[in-house]
Amino acid sequence: MRLREESGQALILALGGGLALLAGALALVAIAGAVTGKGRAQRTADLAAISAARSMRDDLSRLLSPRTLAGGRPNPAHLDKPTYLALARTAALEAGEANGLDPNRLRVSFPDESSFAPVRVRAVVVARLEVGEGGDRVEASALAEAAAPAVGAATGGTEMASGGGYGGPLVYRDGKGMRPDVGAAFDRMARAASAAGVSLVVVSGFRSDAEQAALFAAHPDPRWVAPPGQSLHRCATELDLGPDTAYGWLATNAGSFGFVQRYSWEAWHYGFGSGPAPCSEAGNAVGEPGGGGAAATGTTLPAFVPSRFREPLLAAASRWSVSAALLAAQLLAESNFDPFAISPAGAQGIAQFMPETAAGYGLHDPFDPVAAIDAQAHLMSDLIRRLGSPELALAGYNAGPGAVEACDCIPPYPETQAYVTRILALLDGAGALILPGFEVRLVA
Repeated sequence: MRLREESGQALILALGGGLALLAGALALVAIAGAVTGKGRAQRTADLAAISAARSMRDDLSRLLSPRTLAGGRPNPAHLDKPTYLALARTAALEAGEANGLDPNRLRVSFPDESSFAPVRVRAVVVARLEVGEGGDRVEASALAEAAAPAVGAATGGTEMASGGGYGGPLVYRDGKGMRPDVGAAFDRMARAASAAGVSLVVVSGFRSDAEQAALFAAHPDPRWVAPPGQSLHRCATELDLGPDTAYGWLATNAGSFGFVQRYSWEAWHYGFGSGPAPCSEAGNAVGEPGGGGAAATGTTLPAFVPSRFREPLLAAASRWSVSAALLAAQLLAESNFDPFAISPAGAQGIAQFMPETAAGYGLHDPFDPVAAIDAQAHLMSDLIRRLGSPELALAGYNAGPGAVEACDCIPPYPETQAYVTRILALLDGAGALILPGFEVRLVA
């Protein structure tokens, strides 16, 4: 009798234990489902935000183009801000739908919508997962922005290469240095890729021998990383490109722009084969007068620049790694290239320095155009580093950096907005608009 009772109790305990295990397993499944669902919601939010920011990057030059052409005719290239934001919102919603999201579950907003040129977008995915009784509400958000890369990448700034096999000027794309003719060829290829729906990013460009030595020490396998002194990256002709979704397009199209895939096992590595040989004297001369590459660099100047100011502008742009075309357009807007201009507010000289700012930059004579242009380039270089983009630097030059930092935007001052718009329009008309170099990145 006692055995039967114990047997019955054991059966009850066994059943209870089985039910507990089953309940635990169901809980684990529910937790796993929630984690998976949250991850899926976050990825969708990321993709929606990035898609909207890319739309804003691509349309930014149209937003900043003048509303009217000469004679007062409407400019068909101009995009008003409501349309600009509507296109970005549509891009986010389409990305969400492509990833199986109900559009009603996606909230899109623009944190800097009140600014002159919004470049930030927030995407919030609100979803309900069918996990447990009543489901579980999940919210995921992502903030993306279209913003300038490192100084030089979007401005066309230059500096001289050193420490490798190449000793000529470097231009920058996505913050990576390269020979001027390589930069020009990459720009053409990137535009063609963009038209095909492919975004190209420069992951690596010029590397000095010291940088190559550090890379080789971290990955001492010559099949993947060349030893220092042997890598073609030291010649400023080699680009490592991404993302991996672009590899197919590159394999088919890169040759049309002068690029060759150096190694079959490196789908990302392309060298420029249509110019002077890597690490050659002819390669070092690209970008120099008569070298055939000046048009590819940020050191070319618009036709409106008076001849006497061309050399000072080129020298200042090279010294401070700022676009020469940007400086030239700024001088036209500031003083119409008049070295003796004086504004009603007391700004002096070709670059219209206020006395206190001139003193801070060691400019003893604001009416000396060569010294003033050098100080202008120095100030613009500092403003780009501090404020993060060329157009914000222009606003800071006009209104002061504090006013720009207060809103992280071009301040809502009619004079400042007109100033920035005019300079960007001058650059656009000269074929030197600096904004399409903006990159897209997730912020949070």
